[in-house]
Amino acid sequence: MSTAFSLRWPRWLVVYVLALGLVAGPAYTMYVHYDYSHSLDTRSYLSLARGEFEGVNITRRYRVLVPAVAAVAAWPLEQAYARIWPQRAASEWPLRLAFYVVNCLLMAGVGLLLFRTCLLYGAAPAAAALAVAAVLVSRWAVYMAGLPLVDSLYMLVFALAFYGVRSHSGPAVAVALLLGFQAKESFVFLVPWLLLYGRAALKWPAQLAWLLAGAAGALALRSWIDARLGVPATASVHNALAHIENLVYSLRRLLSVKGLGEIFSIFGFFSLVLLAGLRSAASRRQWLPALGWPAGWLILIVAIHMLLSGDLGRMGYLAAPVAAVALARLLTFDPWLSWLSGTKDLSPHE
Repeated sequence: MSTAFSLRWPRWLVVYVLALGLVAGPAYTMYVHYDYSHSLDTRSYLSLARGEFEGVNITRRYRVLVPAVAAVAAWPLEQAYARIWPQRAASEWPLRLAFYVVNCLLMAGVGLLLFRTCLLYGAAPAAAALAVAAVLVSRWAVYMAGLPLVDSLYMLVFALAFYGVRSHSGPAVAVALLLGFQAKESFVFLVPWLLLYGRAALKWPAQLAWLLAGAAGALALRSWIDARLGVPATASVHNALAHIENLVYSLRRLLSVKGLGEIFSIFGFFSLVLLAGLRSAASRRQWLPALGWPAGWLILIVAIHMLLSGDLGRMGYLAAPVAAVALARLLTFDPWLSWLSGTKDLSPHE
């Protein structure tokens, strides 16, 4: 182990644990009190974790990585349940708890990556910590961490991609390319962005190799599931094309009062900080130029996800890496906000 790593890893561990604490507390309430009967998504992923593919919607049928890990984690939890709550051991509670644990760990990883990305964009550590906290207390972070869903893995892919491009980290870009299609099929929209902006981290031949490995694994898994169910492979293509029909619905919703409220609710009142950062040309110079074209194009990719899915809020949360960096820059350099992170010295009489 290198000296540099031995000096750094305790700091990153502290950040990871703090991020885990921010997510796990609110998500626990979601895990315990959510009415699962109203959510087809959660019931689908619980079925996948049990190895039951029949009847699962084709959109979610192939996203098995998080359910598989949750199924493995559920076994020791079942043993604990059998001793503490015997009446619950044979129910879905151990599996739900396993999803909660796995998703919280993944979302904490997202928090750590966002913190490191904020530092790379020139933010002060305190400002980066505040920005990550603002992002992780979003209702969507609580939703993704507390319920049997797979969005946490896709969030990790976006965080790895944004971090890898900024830090020129080849491993981060490679892992994003390897896991992308396993997380969600819509990763196809992020691939061109990674190929373009990830070149400094990983040259095209290496990027294509990792991309092909990830795509081959996803296709092999799809073929196995399709063969098991006896369904044609073309059904996935038809389902993907059917998402285009969501465009009109999403645009109408976006232009409505309810849709605007849904957009605002992604980051809640922390969105007001970003609005404050637009108040003048001098304020905008504190963060917009620093984000640059990679962040701008990533926001466009998030917008495509939002329009095709029809779920504006949940897909809009994919912009968390850009939002965290923007908040961290504002908290570091904006005269109105820098005092919050201790980057502006205040006299006792100020």
